[in-house]
Parts: sequence; C-alpha cells; structure tokens
Amino acid sequence: MPKIHEMTNERVAFRTCPLCEAGCGLAITVRDNEVTHIRGDMQDVFSKGFICPKGSTLKQLHYDPDRLRHPLIRRNGVHVKATWDEAWAAVDAGLNGVIQKYGREAIGTYLGNPGAHNLSSMTFNSVLLKSIGSRQRYSASTVDQIPKQVASGFLFGSASTVAVPDLDRTQYLLILGANPYASNGSLCTAPDFPGRLEALQARGGKIVVVDPRKSRTAQQADEWVAIRPGTDALLLAAIANTLAADGLEIMHQRLGPFLNGVDEVVQALKPFTPEAVAVTTGIDAQTIRRIARELREASSSAVYGRIGTTTTAFGTTASWLVDVVNIFTGNLDRVGGAMFPLPVAGSGNTRGAGGSGKGFRTGRGHSRVSKYPEALGEFPASAMAEEISTPGDGQVRAMVVVGGNPILSTPNGERLAKAFADLEFVLSVDIYLNETSKFADVILPAPSSLQRSHYDLALLTFAVRNVANYSEPVLPRAENEPDEWEILAKIAAIASGLGVDTPPSAIDSQTIKTLLENVSKDSSSNIFGRDCEELFNELSSSGRCGPDRILDLMLRIGPFGDGFGAVPDGITLDKLIASPHGIDFGALEPRLPNILRTQTGKIELAVPQLVDDLQRLEVLCASKIDSLQLSLVGRRDLRSNNSWLHNIEVLVKGKERCTLQMHPNDAVRLGITQGSKVRVSSRVGSVDAPVEITELIRSGVVSLPHGWGHSMQGTNTKVASARAGVNSNILTDEEVLDPLSGTSVLNGIPVDVACI
Repeated sequence: MPKIHEMTNERVAFRTCPLCEAGCGLAITVRDNEVTHIRGDMQDVFSKGFICPKGSTLKQLHYDPDRLRHPLIRRNGVHVKATWDEAWAAVDAGLNGVIQKYGREAIGTYLGNPGAHNLSSMTFNSVLLKSIGSRQRYSASTVDQIPKQVASGFLFGSASTVAVPDLDRTQYLLILGANPYASNGSLCTAPDFPGRLEALQARGGKIVVVDPRKSRTAQQADEWVAIRPGTDALLLAAIANTLAADGLEIMHQRLGPFLNGVDEVVQALKPFTPEAVAVTTGIDAQTIRRIARELREASSSAVYGRIGTTTTAFGTTASWLVDVVNIFTGNLDRVGGAMFPLPVAGSGNTRGAGGSGKGFRTGRGHSRVSKYPEALGEFPASAMAEEISTPGDGQVRAMVVVGGNPILSTPNGERLAKAFADLEFVLSVDIYLNETSKFADVILPAPSSLQRSHYDLALLTFAVRNVANYSEPVLPRAENEPDEWEILAKIAAIASGLGVDTPPSAIDSQTIKTLLENVSKDSSSNIFGRDCEELFNELSSSGRCGPDRILDLMLRIGPFGDGFGAVPDGITLDKLIASPHGIDFGALEPRLPNILRTQTGKIELAVPQLVDDLQRLEVLCASKIDSLQLSLVGRRDLRSNNSWLHNIEVLVKGKERCTLQMHPNDAVRLGITQGSKVRVSSRVGSVDAPVEITELIRSGVVSLPHGWGHSMQGTNTKVASARAGVNSNILTDEEVLDPLSGTSVLNGIPVDVACI
C-alpha cells in the first residue's frame, strides 16, 4: 500500500512505468492528490532504482493541458466537447450505420503501440475485436516486432515463446539492430539494460554490436561492426554456415533430442559462406568467421536481434537465423544463453499440456486487394490505405483506432491520411487530438496512466527474470470518467448490437465467465473440473472487476498461482498488492521440452517457409551493389517513444533531434555542409530536414528518427507542433515488406539526398 505521512497528507505510491518495455519501478510522491515528484523505486525487485528520463515525466503527461479530458465529436468539420452520453450515441450511429450499410467487414481496426503497456488494452482489446467481427485488423506490430514472433511461432509452436538473452549471466553478447542505451530493450524486458551490459563487461564478457550506425550502445560495446542496412540475415546465415562447417558437436550434446530439421538447414545454408556474403554485407569474411567462433567458444553466449533486423525485407528470416545461431552454438535454453521466461500470469507456452501442441501457422486468410497473408490474426499496416481506397466488396469504410497514430507511424503516411479523410466514420480512443485522431468523428479519451492500475501482462512474457509487479492507481478519476477498460467494453457492446444502454459490467462478467469455462475444461489446468460459478463468486468477492479481476484469475491459474486454494503458498493479486515493490520468482531456468507447442514436440528448425526464403536471400547476396545509392535507416532517442511523448517539453527541449545524419564522405561527394537543409526523396515521397554530419554512421547510409512530423493542421499538441520535425514514414514504401510477416521495410530504404 502507498506509504502515508499523516501530518502532511503526503504519500508515496509505487508503480511500474508504462512508457517503454523496461518496466522500471517508480516512487511517486503525492500531496493532496497532486503529484509532486517522481523518482526510481530503490526497492523495486527488478529495476532497483533505475529510471530513464521518460519515467519522471508521467507527472507532466498527466497534467498536460493538451491531454483530452472529455469526448470530442466532429460537428461541421470541427471537434467540439461532448458529454459521454452524446459520444456514445454518436459511436452507436456511426458504427452500426456502417455495419448496416456495408456489413462488418467494412470496419477496420488499428491497435497502437501503447496498448502493449496497458492492462486495460491487453485484457479488453480482444473483446473489442471479436465484437466488431471483422478480419480487417491492423496494428503497430507490422512496423515493429511481429517477424520475431512469427519466426518463434514456427520454431517453438507459439508466438509468445521468444528466447531472450540471459543478460545477467552471459559472457558474450552479439547485438544486431538494437540500441538498448536509447530504447531500454525490446522483446527483452530488462530495467537498466545499459547497466546490465556494463556488468557483463565488468565480469570479463564481450559485447559486439552490428549496426549501420555507431549508436550509443555500439560506442559502449567492445566492437562495432558497420553492416550494410537490410543484410543482417546474410550475416547470420554466414555465421551459421561457419558454425556448421566447424562441426555442431556441442549443439548435439546439449540440444540434440529437441531438434528437427538440422540437416536440412545445414544444407540450405551452404551457399552462404563468409566469402559469399562479404561484399553485400560490407563485412569481411575473416570478421564473420571470428565472430562465429567467438560465439561458439565463449563459456556462454547469446545473439539478440531487434528492430533493425525485423523492419527489413528479411525480418522473419533474420529472426529465425538469430535462433539458429543460438541453437548451433548450443546456447539456446541454457544459463547465460538465450532462455525462455516463465511469466507469472501465464502465456501461450504455460497453458495446455507441455511438450507439444497444435503448432503455429500464418495465412489463414489474405487481404482483399494485394492478397497479403494473415499473420497473428492481422494484415500488414501497409495495406490499410489500399483497403480503404479500393472500391469493391469488403472495402473498409470505417476505422476504430485504439491508442495509435498510424498516420505518423506506418508507411506512406500522406497516402494513408488521404484515405482516412475519405472514410465514412472514424472512432479514436486517444488522449490527444493528433495526426490520426484529427480524422475521427468521435474521440474517446482514456484516463492518464496514473489513474489506472497496471501490470505488464505482455512485456513480462519477455523478461530476463521471472518477476511480477502490480500497481494500483495513483490518482483518482474524475466523477463519471470511465476507466479505459469500460470504454473498450462499451464500444464492444455497441458493436455487438447490444445498444448504448448495455453497461460495461455486463461485457466484463461475460468475459471472465468465458475464461473460467475454458480453463476449467483444460485437464492440465490447476482448476480443472472446478465449479465455474463458485470460482467466479470467489474472484468477485474482493469487489474487483475489469482487468484487475481478470489479472487475479490469470495469476491464480498461472505457473506460480494458488489454483484457488490448491497451492496454499501460490500467488494471487492480493499477495502482489501486499508487495508494492514486486515479487522476484528467480532467474530464468531451462524449459525444454515442456515449453514446446509444435505438433512433433520438437524445435522445428526447417520450417518450409523459412528454408524456402533462403532462395530469396541468395538473390540479395548476388545483387550488384550501387556504391552511390544512399540507404535510409531509422534511429531512436532515449527521450522519445515513437510519436506519443513529443508533447512533453522536458523530453523535446534542447538541440534539434530530427536531423538527417550523414557520413562526411557522402556529404563531401554531394556538396552538403553541416546544418544544410536537404531534400530526402524515395519512390513514394520526400521530406526536408537539416543535416547532421557525423562519423558515427556508415558511409552510404543516412538516418532519420522515427515518429516525428507534427506539422499537420487540425491537431492540438502545441509542444509537439512547435518542434514538428519531419515524418520519416513519408519515405517508407508501402509496397515493400517482409512477405512472411507483412512487416514494413523501415530500414534500408533507397533514397536520394540533395541540397535545397
């Protein structure tokens, strides 16, 4: 419970920061229900006091005068304040009007990045999607991490089974396309990621960073390898080729019984010798062989690849090859290697009988226009514009956007903006009137993160330790202000045809009763055969509802749960509330074979889709390199998180960060000087930006940060608009993507740069 100083009416509330994947603990001082300051929680079991610049700004985010506190409805082209009753009536008329006119497939949905950090979204987005009943589903995943989850699904049988580097115990870490000094990690939840890297070096370990830019992480590393953008899969294939050529005895000793398809993969990788890939990757064969052998010979090692590897034309294949290398060195599922977390609230690899399952597949349907295959229940974000603009049966005529800003964060934003302007109805759940919600007919504002409970339901699935942290709301909501889960449940009720008078509590109760029924039928569950009504009443006796009641259920049926009394010392939400600094369930432990959900009960190395894609990779390997062609990559700043923190003054002040970084050699060749304004052009668009000349980038490569471009009319984000920057996604080609996952190619975009 919050610590209270009675004489001053001051208390300290402890909660987990929801602004990135690190999951740092915060100590928030509150006086008379006003936040006075925020610092790191020194007693947090995971972060131990670490905090980055973003975490301390939850106060500014909460009190931001531009943050929406009331619904907005578009009337005569202008957004005006409305009551919640008026907003719900408009949602009912808009959604059901489109459904009645065109059918449910005419409604598209887009789920934004903040939802992964939000307990309400994690528990009720699926309810919303099911109620809408359309296959036209899109999200930030296809401009982010989905290739890793697709590759992991093929290998291990579940998209939630992602191996993370055992940072605290490894002796050799190969990082590709990641900059955790700026991002704090991705698909690898690790508070104070930089400190953990420095501890690795302090114990005599080695860090090698592969990146076209000498990022802050690369500067701290023992070695920087300046790769040509988009060729990570070739480098990984050559490392795996070298390991196979040297012999895989260690792999067979440690992992042999769990593997299928080793011989097929070894054969398929034969063309990718270090010599064969050297020219295309820009990395000499000797360096490739040395890194491969260092990985194998280290007492423990792990390969970690992130956004720079996934947002490429070979994102899924590169993600697969990361695990192939970890397997070939024998370091998968091994202390100090790449290991599998055991999430306290459970996941796809803790439910059901362990050791085998239904397996994983994609392509259960295809997009209407370009026939892109489905992956993880959604279509590529790149397809949204054409699905809206192309007439015919199934044309998207309405969009529901939850916590997302796809106009800035997905490819060819100008085309998507034109498409959104033509929609018949747009509903946005957002805290700002931004570049996407400006097109909304109705905007429903969620409470601030300080006004709702929190548990990292998704991100702790990828944590480097098995921990659990629950946060109670720090501040109360205003009278009659709905919680975010209530907003999502109400939309679900309306979309289902139940009407505006259906209370969110009805959707909530049905949701948890369905969960109980499903779990009680699972013979491997710790509540198998139990009376669902009895369990429902026990869960509800605390007075909880919504996400908290669902979380309590998930904790109690999870791998450390009490099973509603079956395991007396097991975890419940009450026990987490009594431990405001979190509970540490220990370091990661080997989980093979129980973690597998493949049909064979083995790791499927030679999945046809992945092996077949090596033929496409061979074409890249043989392609001619144009030494004069510039290639655009993105970058991240510690004070930024995509587009949604740019309205906080303390995070955007200082020197301009939305610059085009360029190597001195390229600047000289093009006659460009420091600070010059240049035009950057791709196949689909152009932007103008100031140049920052630096040797911290590979020659032939230029870089723009992601998430800027706050210059559109009709928004209300004053701080962001004053430092607008440019939208790098105007340059992103929506027709170029990773065919296995549908992920947009944000790195390695061919561009021309010229002074203006």
